[in-house]
Parts: sequence; C-alpha cells; structure tokens
Amino acid sequence: MKIIIGMSGATGAILGIKLLQVLKEADVETHVVISPWAAANIQYETSYTVKEVEKLADAVYGYKDLGASISSGSFQVDGMIVAPCSMKTLASIRMGLSDNLLTRAADVILKERKKLILLTRETPLNDIHLEHMLALSRMGTTILPPMPAFYNHPSTIDDLIMHIVFRTVDQLGIHLSPAKRWQGMKART
Repeated sequence: MKIIIGMSGATGAILGIKLLQVLKEADVETHVVISPWAAANIQYETSYTVKEVEKLADAVYGYKDLGASISSGSFQVDGMIVAPCSMKTLASIRMGLSDNLLTRAADVILKERKKLILLTRETPLNDIHLEHMLALSRMGTTILPPMPAFYNHPSTIDDLIMHIVFRTVDQLGIHLSPAKRWQGMKART
C-alpha cells in the first residue's frame, strides 16, 4: 500500500507524526508533504524536529514542488490523509485551488477517485467550514475530525491521539491490533 500524508498548518501536528510512525510500522509506503505552517507547528507543539518527521516517510516533497510525482494521476497511490487539515487547506481542496503540492495532490486523489481523508481541525465550525466539508463529503472524501473517544477509558493524551490514528488507518482498510475496539456495553461493578 502507498499513502500520501499531507500536514497543513492547523494545531495537531502530532496526528500526522503518529500516523507516519504507525504506517511505517505497518510497512506502508508513505509520501509526505509538510506545509510551512505545519513545520512551524511541529516545532512549537512537539519535541520532534521537521527532519525527524521527514525521516519517518519513504519520500518527502517540497510544499511548492508542483512537478513532484504525486502531482500526477499517473503516480499510483492508494489514498491520501491530511493530518492535520486546516480550514484554509480544506477550502483550497474543495475549490480545486491546487496552488501548492499538498492541495494539488489532494485534487489528484479526488479526480482519480481514490480515498481522501481529512482530519479537520477547528472549533467551533462556521457555515463556510461546514459547507466545504459537506461538499467534499459528497465528492467521496472522508471528513474525520480528531474527536476524542472515552469508551476506551484513555489515561493519557497519547491514548486519545492513538485512538484517532487507528480510526484513521481503519478508513484505509488497515486494521492494527493495538487499537482498542468497542466491545459493547459491559456492566461496571
């Protein structure tokens, strides 16, 4: 399997980082594009350097490199995840702006009818955000805001993050055993 990971300038850089780690462990080939603001957030929000994040991927592309292989539908990939996905990136993808490699790669994924998953980051949402999400959902995009789950009794922030990561890769048909799955309501004593 071959997946593009786009990281845009919303809070939540750790989501893209953990996705790259999990996909690497699952032996999935990854191609990454990191926006300038995503790079800034990696440094601000995490203990990782941009170079350390890039080393998790099989291939790294420049944000403005519209001549990169992933900018063409002839480059075969199975899907793309944008994690985190800013509202600017969401709007650009919805409008087909393609003014950088991240949004161009997403445009290609849409035109090729491949799996596009957006981990949208904003709260609260306004009508514009919701309209963009609805339009992209109708185009086949999976809108997956990273919302915490509590049925699995998370005890750390990493537990919350990994639940989102596992739910995201589930969308690609990658079902990893460490994921805590819903087992139904059980009486608590």
